[in-house]
Amino acid sequence: MTAPALPRKTLGGLAVPPLALGSWNTWDRMDPDSAVTMIRRAVELDAGFFDVAHYNMGPHAENSRTDILFGEALRASGVDRAEIVLCGKLWLWDWPNQSFRAQLTESLERAGLDRFDTLVVGDYMAEPDVARIVADVNELIADGLVGGWGINNWRIGHTRAALDAAASTGLVGPSFAQLKYGIARRAMAEGAAYGPLFSDGALALQASDVFEGGILATGLAPQRKIGADVGGIRERILALYPEVARVAAGFGVTPAALGIAFCLAHPATANVLFGASRLAQLEQNHAALALVAERGSEVREALAGLQADVEVKDDGSW
Repeated sequence: MTAPALPRKTLGGLAVPPLALGSWNTWDRMDPDSAVTMIRRAVELDAGFFDVAHYNMGPHAENSRTDILFGEALRASGVDRAEIVLCGKLWLWDWPNQSFRAQLTESLERAGLDRFDTLVVGDYMAEPDVARIVADVNELIADGLVGGWGINNWRIGHTRAALDAAASTGLVGPSFAQLKYGIARRAMAEGAAYGPLFSDGALALQASDVFEGGILATGLAPQRKIGADVGGIRERILALYPEVARVAAGFGVTPAALGIAFCLAHPATANVLFGASRLAQLEQNHAALALVAERGSEVREALAGLQADVEVKDDGSW
């Protein structure tokens, strides 16, 4: 298949590529030349959206250099800044002790960047002060350090509170939700809690953890650290892989490309965030664009019965 260009949707206040590359356990698994090649090719393949995070606190206190390595590769690539979208991340684990401004300044300095186009405010364990989050993010927007923002796997009540707080104060509210979403995990993105916000255009969807840490791309449970198993359904997801592989073969794509196409076929999805540490993975995943453009409804139908989180709450609570 030759991938036709998909219409760009808006996320974080700007039109974005349908494919997005994450930074967790990726850039630190490539040599410098491979990273440069990955960035250049991503721009060519409509994947010039890069999630750049400093993993330094809470569950992500990993002292990773992945953001530094990405910045070095980006500069070496010679890619024009106007050709890409950069998305930062703010953590709530030690906020407000570690302010958003301090976090963002450190993240930009580590990667050698001057601003992010948009950013994601991460999830949390303690009750968040939503009004203060909105105000603090808007200070960064006012100072030109970021253009817009979204939330990551928040409980629906807090997401609605953020939208309401922004509307009542004339500030910029979250414009997208980065949610766990894929063939097996659909409750939040398609459920009754977030569904209305997507259908009425209040939020766009950024699909993340699409392969469940690689399980639905390879059929293997990775030994490295992967995302949280909300609802305790990982064994059920692993058991779905043979059927996912069978359906993918029928469409002539890899299981990973099938998973991306499934997400992109959801009307609310602006783009799909995935990790790629080898150029071949990016090339293979790009086939999802042609598949969703030409046979998106067929993909959804073929995978209709593979949801594993039917009994998991759809409002983001654990």
